[in-house]
Amino acid sequence: MSAKIKKNWLLFGFCSALAGLAIFWFLTIPKQVDASELPKYTVDVENGRYMFYAGGCASCHAKKGAVGKELLEMVGGKELKTPFGSFFVPNISPDVQHGIGGWSDADFVTAMVKGTSPDGKHYFPSFPYASYQNMKLTDILDLKAFMDTLPAISSEVKDHELPLIFSWRRGLGLWKLLFMKNSVAVYDNGMDDVTKRGAYLVQGPAHCSECHTSRNFLGGPDRSRFLAGGPAPEGKGFIPNLTPDKTGIGSWSQADIAYSLESGFTPDFDTFGSTMAEVQVNMAKLTKQDRQAIARYIKSLKAIKTVKVEKPKKPD
Repeated sequence: MSAKIKKNWLLFGFCSALAGLAIFWFLTIPKQVDASELPKYTVDVENGRYMFYAGGCASCHAKKGAVGKELLEMVGGKELKTPFGSFFVPNISPDVQHGIGGWSDADFVTAMVKGTSPDGKHYFPSFPYASYQNMKLTDILDLKAFMDTLPAISSEVKDHELPLIFSWRRGLGLWKLLFMKNSVAVYDNGMDDVTKRGAYLVQGPAHCSECHTSRNFLGGPDRSRFLAGGPAPEGKGFIPNLTPDKTGIGSWSQADIAYSLESGFTPDFDTFGSTMAEVQVNMAKLTKQDRQAIARYIKSLKAIKTVKVEKPKKPD
């Protein structure tokens, strides 16, 4: 091969790499919501309080072991261990320095539905924006109005501890292209109004899918197994199947589901454990009608069989 041909091939390779980088950079631009896109709306703080409990915000963002008024102190700091590394839950109190006290409405909506920070960086999907994108903007604005009333706590949270390969946030734009588009909720495919309400709560604020839908090697949800359970995100244990299959909660009636969300008791007189116990405390604060709506929607799901695979035990 002549020197001229080699030079041409090198030039072609360089230009191709440059073009590929430009395409990648364009496709992974963090998306933001402009203030002009928000509805003209008078916020409802009480509905914001309701969304706070529907979303179980305190379960992650209050300090470990919080009780009473501490459950309204969104100091963050809890560690979420995953196969990709450890994520530390942020401070989302109204503190200006360490929390979200300086955020505008557009900043808050952008974080919730686009997974983008006020400074234009991708958030890691340990923050369940793939579910929150299904929420109504008015509910999100109400939520922010309520959170603005909470105590401002000056508490700095440590940085995530991730391998270098997973710490580059720009690449999350590709994750969003792959998985955000498949997370948009469908509420009106023949559903009655009660079932639609249940679907909205499950797929949006309550973000049930974040734990109860299994994930692939990229950490993306497997929508073909929606709410069918799988290995716990933190790597230990198994998240239950919520579909009406016999390997899930197929034997539970609609009334059983609604009552368990209210009381924490299962039909066989057991109680919820692990993180579901905290979820149930929040579900108990919803109206009876909304718990019944959630139960009705759960019973309408496609039954999916789940085979629970336990990791082999270490030899003695």
